[in-house]
Amino acid sequence: MVVGVCEIDFLIPGSASLKEKRYVLRSLKDRLRNRMNVAVSEADHHDLRQRSTLCIVTVSNDSAVVHALLSKATNLVERDARVELLDVRVELR
Repeated sequence: MVVGVCEIDFLIPGSASLKEKRYVLRSLKDRLRNRMNVAVSEADHHDLRQRSTLCIVTVSNDSAVVHALLSKATNLVERDARVELLDVRVELR
């Protein structure tokens, strides 16, 4: 069994409040869950209105499948015009 963990650090430059940040995050998390069937959670920067870290996790028997799915999830976040990616870390266990 292979567990894939992906942490995505990004900015939300248009966010003027924590409420706006939560709206963007909720939208991203829902799309990731619905389209990719992964577990998603905000992992850091809870109190900053323009910064966030999402943690995406998936499990499979094949590491190539895990890596491909996390790559697609990263691309989905990267294509969102409301965010600017700062860093992406992927770890397979």
